[in-house]
Amino acid sequence: MNSAFAASRLWWGLCVLLAVGALLAGAVPSARLDWQPGLAASEPWRAWSAAWVHWSPLHLAANLAGCAVLGTLGLSARLGPSWALAWFAAWPLTQWGLLLLPASAGPLLHFGGLSGVLHAGVAVTVFSLLQRPGRERHIGLAIAAGLIAKLWLEQAWTGPALRQMPGWDIAVAPFSHFSGAVAGGACAMMATWWTRVSTK
Repeated sequence: MNSAFAASRLWWGLCVLLAVGALLAGAVPSARLDWQPGLAASEPWRAWSAAWVHWSPLHLAANLAGCAVLGTLGLSARLGPSWALAWFAAWPLTQWGLLLLPASAGPLLHFGGLSGVLHAGVAVTVFSLLQRPGRERHIGLAIAAGLIAKLWLEQAWTGPALRQMPGWDIAVAPFSHFSGAVAGGACAMMATWWTRVSTK
């Protein structure tokens, strides 16, 4: 088995789970799977299933492409089990973070899509790369700069919860990107701490 794939097989497995789930979810009414804050306590599993719900073919295609990019990045960076587990932990936290949406943004009664979870994966990748020397750290810094710039331009913490973006045929919820990035960063920090403690 290729050593890079062996090192990152759990990361790849998570990418496949996200992508296949998104493809299959189209056969189920979205209201059974999507994130609904009013059902967060009684149906907590929606924090996972909401990531598979997509509102248009373009929405689905873009997020499947994101899965492919993150899978390839994980393979190239040899992201091991601890980073895959950090990303998995950030998956539901991304949707739970939507409960912190400012009241001034208005209600977000339904949410679906992989974009927030993908932002979490990018944040986890950044934390991994920043702990490495040389070229990989520089790549991590470049990705981090791009992620921070994107989040800053989206200004998810101000304005309405749903926004019409040029080139999209659906309303976008930028706060999910912010929530995902924060969740991914927090879980990556925990993974870093756990790795250091367990290797002492």
